[in-house]
Amino acid sequence: MSATTTSSVPVPATDAAHAPEPDVVELVNSRARAAREASRALAAATRAQKDEALVAIGAALLTHSESILAANAQDLRRGEESGTSAPLLDRLRLDLGRIEGLRDALEELAALPDPIGEVIRGQNLPNGLRLRQLRVPLGVVGVIYEARPNVSVDIAGIGLKSGNAVLLRGGSAAASTNAELIRVIRETLSLHGLPADAVQTVDDGGRPAARAMMTAVGLIDLLVPRGGHGLIQDVVQNSRVPVVQTGEGNVHLYLDADASAERSIPIAINAKVQRPSVCNAAETLLVHADAAETGAAVMRALAKEGVTLHADQRSAAWVPEVETVPATEVDWITEYGDLNMAVRVVDTLQDALEHIRSYSTGHTEAIITDSVSSQRAFIAGVDSAAVIVNASTRFTDGGQLGLGAEVGISTQKMHARGPMGLAELTTTQWIVEGDGHVRS
Repeated sequence: MSATTTSSVPVPATDAAHAPEPDVVELVNSRARAAREASRALAAATRAQKDEALVAIGAALLTHSESILAANAQDLRRGEESGTSAPLLDRLRLDLGRIEGLRDALEELAALPDPIGEVIRGQNLPNGLRLRQLRVPLGVVGVIYEARPNVSVDIAGIGLKSGNAVLLRGGSAAASTNAELIRVIRETLSLHGLPADAVQTVDDGGRPAARAMMTAVGLIDLLVPRGGHGLIQDVVQNSRVPVVQTGEGNVHLYLDADASAERSIPIAINAKVQRPSVCNAAETLLVHADAAETGAAVMRALAKEGVTLHADQRSAAWVPEVETVPATEVDWITEYGDLNMAVRVVDTLQDALEHIRSYSTGHTEAIITDSVSSQRAFIAGVDSAAVIVNASTRFTDGGQLGLGAEVGISTQKMHARGPMGLAELTTTQWIVEGDGHVRS
């Protein structure tokens, strides 16, 4: 694999002025080496060992929920004092229900088939050689993320199940929470005979540690950035380690000419309002001109839920009683991450597709329609990781799609695309068995 990006911006070499100090480089490299050793032990672990540890980690998170929530309260307090935005605070916040959700995700992972050792394909050649292509772990996976303590658990769980060690840089915003979560995970791994160094953090190296991870060629096998546009592009453009680009979600919901208000309103509210800070939340509503009545009803419903509508002239005219913001070109490219939504009227399905092609980040696009021909045209015309028909964009999620937790949602086309579950953290190995064969 090689580093890839959906951007046309050239990938520059790491700026020497931003190079991390030698002691931070050594901190990252030494932990990556320890992770490499741990990954060898994980690769040899049985499914029963890994699944038992996953269930135990979930139970331990609940047992230690009081200390985890206390650490999270410290992070939230610091965030509020420093003026952290509401969407970031939402991503940062844990409560007992979210911890229970993390436990449930770990238990779901344990119940999934083990990808390691799966035979992808195999055959016996005419010369008698026996071939098999097997799934094997990548080795060491690094993840750079911000204000998302749930990611610490998700990545640790997927790494364990797929036989990979993980190196985490979770950012200062969630430093206390991540430290406590990782402490619990490492202790539980040790209690169940697995190496604690399979899950490590480099948060004590600060921001320079993230830069050191980007240059740890040969020590980290894959780097996954999760966060805002700036973080993701920094990693994509500066990493020498192979990168999977994830997360940026300028997500579109399109109401076709025959879309009904009865179906469209609950889908639109769920897609925008349920959790607006996440990458699969809808950011732009496109409405066919012939669906004016439905479009107006959806806009009124969204406004009632507290959504500020950045509407073009035609859609704003549908709801004169609703206070809207005039839409500009900036709105079509904005991933709001909060209760704001762009609205645009299009004359045809092809116009909707053209808008999506111009402004989408390749994450998720959805259509609401009863027309089979419209469904087919939309699916064929959209080039994104996920295309959804008559359902909320919030379903682009590893847990919702039966993958267990996820490493992230890849918006690129190399190696992995869409929600990255267990299989996406594996590579393959050819096994060739002969009986004294030599090549002529």
